[in-house]
Amino acid sequence: MPFLVIVSTYFYGTAYWKATAILLISILFNTIISYKVSTDKKQNVKAWLFMGIAFNLATLFFFKYIKLFTLTFVDSSLHAQPFFHFLVLVPLPIGVSFFTFEGISLLVDSYKQKEVQGIIKNQSFYSHFIRSSLFISFFPHLIAGPILKADQFIPQIGIKYFKNINWEKVFKQLILGYFLKMVVADNLKDITADLIYPFEIYHPITLITLLFGYSFQIFADFAGYSLIALGLASLLGYDLINNFNFPYISKSFSEFWTRWHISLSRWLKEYLYIPLGGNRKGVLRTYFNLFIVMFLGGLWHGATWNFALWGTVHGLALAIERLISNYFKPNNTTWYKTLKVILVFTVVSFAWLFFKLLTIHEVVNFYKALAPAYWHGFTLSNREWYVLFYCLPVLFYYILYLLRNRYTLTINKLEPFLYAVLLFLILSNAGFSGNFIYFRF
Repeated sequence: MPFLVIVSTYFYGTAYWKATAILLISILFNTIISYKVSTDKKQNVKAWLFMGIAFNLATLFFFKYIKLFTLTFVDSSLHAQPFFHFLVLVPLPIGVSFFTFEGISLLVDSYKQKEVQGIIKNQSFYSHFIRSSLFISFFPHLIAGPILKADQFIPQIGIKYFKNINWEKVFKQLILGYFLKMVVADNLKDITADLIYPFEIYHPITLITLLFGYSFQIFADFAGYSLIALGLASLLGYDLINNFNFPYISKSFSEFWTRWHISLSRWLKEYLYIPLGGNRKGVLRTYFNLFIVMFLGGLWHGATWNFALWGTVHGLALAIERLISNYFKPNNTTWYKTLKVILVFTVVSFAWLFFKLLTIHEVVNFYKALAPAYWHGFTLSNREWYVLFYCLPVLFYYILYLLRNRYTLTINKLEPFLYAVLLFLILSNAGFSGNFIYFRF
């Protein structure tokens, strides 16, 4: 275990070595506080827990949001002063959103004292320190998730044997993950890079095609990373939570959030939505809780108001959907389900504009460029065909998933051939390498 902690810390340092001290301080502080939460006198426990959560939130706020709040709420004439200039230049440590959330999980799960999993029970401080260090720094998930829960990961820590590795599972996760990232996402990013202002130079159909291409790109990029993380963890004997479950076939926005970034959805539900009261304190409070959780979830993704608006869009969508479901009975016909899938995918895709574009002003200009006055003189170009070509593998991936129950034997027979094709395409048709999109968060 100590060796894996050292390797994970080194891995983090290669990405951003100056932030390694922040990671180590976070690990040390959360280890000490979680140990105190679990072992101190009952009357002191809540104080330790509050201190630990406050530390993690303060770390996240300072390194991720202090620049945003300084630029927003401090007069621009003061930005040149040394103190405010320092605040504007505070660097963003890679993965800070993830390891601070996992620190909070360690504290809360220690407070709950889930004895079945035995997070700290009957452990020395040294043993708890090593386990906590591995939990937070474990390199497959450290930079971009999945977000781990202490009571799910720590019980897995122990001696691992090569004979227990599921090599077929590892192979499939890594091949599919690298294919989605290197072949689909990296090739799409070169063409969706055209989605920049001024938008009026493009036909609205081209803009929508590029936007849907970005929607497939961000799925392939993040789902690809998650599969690679799961594969590497499996190779080391650890099972991480599956982070994606074909989100673009969701028939509702609530279903979308059970399929997209599953680890974040569960974290927000368990550590924010339920403590706020969930749906137990009346209708209006439920709508408020949905809204505030998604607003904060959006802001968690990035330190600009774009991300807060992205979360707001999803919060409003969830609230409106919940309101409608109270008055209309569900329609289970195939065409109606298909229309709902199209609606959810379209809204989700248009909301991704807040991820892709840098400012709210650019988002507004994009929508203006879709005005009826621009819908004339369309000519199909290579750009549209390029987007379609690299979206097709994702569509095929979804189709196989939908058909698996009906054609299980046929698909199982085809799998070795399909994975061979994916491996060949990784070696022969990878795009120019680029950072994972969620590295920014």
